Amino acid sequence: MSNSTQPESRRKAGAFDIRTFIALLIGIYGVVLVLMGLFSTSDADLAKADGINVNLWAGLGMVVVAALFQAWAMWRPVVVPDEPEPEAEK
Repeated sequence: MSNSTQPESRRKAGAFDIRTFIALLIGIYGVVLVLMGLFSTSDADLAKADGINVNLWAGLGMVVVAALFQAWAMWRPVVVPDEPEPEAEK
């Protein structure tokens, strides 16, 4: 029960939101690919990919997707109920 003079406190999942974990993993892989694309791409790699630095572009795409996942988790947080729902009687 909540008192009408006190605002309801809403707890959010925060770091335990699955979207945060997904954003973290995709972001780490994206940063690794960006670094590989910037510092470890040879002319032979570019020749195989028709002159496109695939690691760089894939890494940048993954970083953008990770940022979108994190933004989604921040804009629409998962609200954790204060009390568990009662189980249905059988």
